[in-house]
This record gives sequence, structure tokens and C-alpha cells, in this order.
Amino acid sequence: MQGVIVCQGLKKSFGKVIALEDINLEVKSGEIFGLLGPNGSGKTTLLKILLGLLLPTQGEVRILGEKPDDISVKNRIGFLPEIPRYYPFLNPIETLDFYARLFNLSKRTRRDRIGELLNLVGLYDYRKRRLGVFSKGMLQRIGLAVSLINDPQLLLWDEPTLGLDPIGAFQIRDLLLKLKAKGKTILLCSHLLSEVEYSSDRIAILYKARLIKEGRLSELLNKEEEIQINFKPKDEQDKERILHGLKENIGQLNISHPRQSLEELFRKIIGESENAA
Repeated sequence: MQGVIVCQGLKKSFGKVIALEDINLEVKSGEIFGLLGPNGSGKTTLLKILLGLLLPTQGEVRILGEKPDDISVKNRIGFLPEIPRYYPFLNPIETLDFYARLFNLSKRTRRDRIGELLNLVGLYDYRKRRLGVFSKGMLQRIGLAVSLINDPQLLLWDEPTLGLDPIGAFQIRDLLLKLKAKGKTILLCSHLLSEVEYSSDRIAILYKARLIKEGRLSELLNKEEEIQINFKPKDEQDKERILHGLKENIGQLNISHPRQSLEELFRKIIGESENAA
């Protein structure tokens, strides 16, 4: 098996309830991979299997080349749950230090890493304030910092912009691209399609426990049945000739397929799946 995350013939059932059915998926090194799907589609179950919290009913799963329940692989993973929970009586420094100790980081490394991460997520000025008074968005930022404390190779982020204001969401988008530039691999689960569209290289859409669409985002969003022509006229006369149907002496011509939004693609795919059911 190759790839940072590989699932082959993955199935998970809880008694008669099938949570995942015949999932074949590969997340490649250094890419941002968007995992989409409506509530109940199986996204959380898949994340739990990748983290070793659930065992698959059938199929093969590898994460960083190892089985998900391999303890050694945990040092190379950073996880942000959808709703992170932390001790409200601790401040950000104490919280991050707690998690850094779990990875046996030295005192000096912990100090440097904590300061770096608090600056990265915009909480350095609040480093001595108790988490019990933090807003939902600020707690989400703490969660992002916690997921990065061990400088992981792979990040599993579930709704990273949940509770953030628009500026905060833009900052997280930029953070995603910076982490990718550093060679991190990121599996991104989100209900915000614009967020996934902005940052992801490839996506997979889950619906009713099955993977119904997977591929490179740039290819999936192209409207192959339509053609879009862009031209740059050399002058006003050139523009008039084009508008009157004359196609000679064009300054610059670009022919491509128009691009739909990820929301349009998502609604179309889910709608087709519902009609086929």
C-alpha cells in the first residue's frame, strides 16, 4: 500500500446499521484532501477508524504505512476534533504544555514550540487567561495549536473553522496552505464548502456510507459540456470586430471550460444519488 492514508474495501457496521460500505480511498503525501458529506454519511466513523478508535468490520486501512492501532504512528499525527474539550481552569500555556509532555518534548522544546504556536493561531496575548472564559472561536484556535504541538506529519482536522468569525476563517485557510508548503499532509472534514474549495487539492464525497465521488478538485469543477472563450482585444476596433462575429486579428484568445462552484457540484452529486436510490 502506498499513500499517507489508504483504505481498501473498508466496511464498518454496527449490528445491522452500515456506517461505511466498500470505501476505497488514498490520500497522497503533501496534499490537502477534503472529505465531504451530509450528516450521517460516515465521515466521523472514518476518522475514528483512521485514529484507531474503531476497528473496521472488513477491509484494509493503513495510515503512514502502519495499521491505525499501531502506537508508534500516533507521534506523527495531529488531530482536531469537531468540538474540542479542554480543562477550563488551565490557560493556553498550561494546556499546550500538558499535551507537549504527552509527547515527551524537552522543556526547552516545549517553551519554544508553545510560543510559536500561540503566535501562529493568534492567542499569544491571551496566553495567561483561563480557557473557561474563552469564546468558542478562541477554543477552536487552542485546538488547532494542540493538533500541531508534536509537529506532526499528518493532520486530521474536523471542522477547523467552526465558531470562527470570517477573518479567523481566512487566517485558518492561509494556515492550511502554509502547512502544506512545509510538506504536511492534511485530511480536512468540513461542512463549509467554500473553505474546502479554497484549499483542497482533491476531495471525496461520502453519502449514505458510500464514497460516491472522488478526484482532483480542478477537474471535478470544470463544466466539460460547456466551453468558455476569453479574449483580450488589441484595441477598441478589435473588440468591435469580435462582437460582430469576426474572428481575425485577435490579440489574445483563451478557450477553456467554465468552472462551477464546489457547492454546485456537491448539490448535483447528492441530488443524483438521492434520485437513484
